[in-house]
Amino acid sequence: MAMHPIQKDITQSSFLLVTPAAPKVKDPQTGEIATHRETGETLYTVGVVEMLAGRADVLKITVPESGLSDGLAQGAPVRPVGLVALPWARIFNGQLSDGIAYRAESVEPVK
Repeated sequence: MAMHPIQKDITQSSFLLVTPAAPKVKDPQTGEIATHRETGETLYTVGVVEMLAGRADVLKITVPESGLSDGLAQGAPVRPVGLVALPWARIFNGQLSDGIAYRAESVEPVK
């Protein structure tokens, strides 16, 4: 089932970096690292806490290597640029699994 990206409105949100950038593993069995389909650039994941209206949610965001700013420190305020949510669903061992994957063009420190 193909799902379309949804632009995420973050105008009222604030974010903190909770896990530093790490290469995204495409295949845990082989250790193959994920790359961008169009550019071939290495993809990374970062963990952030989104705070909005008294709630806090942890998001794992995929970002291309060129979208990682210098100075991203754990616990620091950050801003994901071009953040989209990608709903997904699949059947694995006869069970339906679903969720939301997040991607951003970049993650920048808030100054």
